[in-house]
Amino acid sequence: MNKTTKLVTQGAAIAAIYVVLTLIANAFGLANYAIQVRFSEALTILPYFTPVAIPGLFVGCIISNILTGCMPLDTVFGSLATLIGAVGTYLISKKLNQSKTAQYLAPVPPIVANTLIVPFVLAYVYKFEGSIPYFMLTVGIGEIISCGILGLILLKALNSRKSQIF
Repeated sequence: MNKTTKLVTQGAAIAAIYVVLTLIANAFGLANYAIQVRFSEALTILPYFTPVAIPGLFVGCIISNILTGCMPLDTVFGSLATLIGAVGTYLISKKLNQSKTAQYLAPVPPIVANTLIVPFVLAYVYKFEGSIPYFMLTVGIGEIISCGILGLILLKALNSRKSQIF
């Protein structure tokens, strides 16, 4: 398999897995609303290993938001939050040469991006009852669970096999 085909396939696989994991979370009522624990957000650590994860996560988030019935502005800004987080994770991994510090910092950009962007979507697009700080708290907690805990578990599991996978 040539390199381009491999990279496109990896990006598409990441997008597909993101969609499936979001649909599973959505089935349990965890993918949207004020409290969000999207299992798919654990995948935002993948740019630590490969830049091809960036478009995969972005496209996966767009498709997930459409399939779960999100409003158009949520699809745009929620997906941009995931994109910003993915780029941040990639930059951390490159700047710190995938060191131990980079491993622990890898989930920080998606946590921060979503915690800062999604609450405004909840307040102004969906007009949910509650304040921006409240939504920052609820979204932040969900992101810490998804990216911080599940993401780090995934990073540790993949790290020993990264040369075979990526």
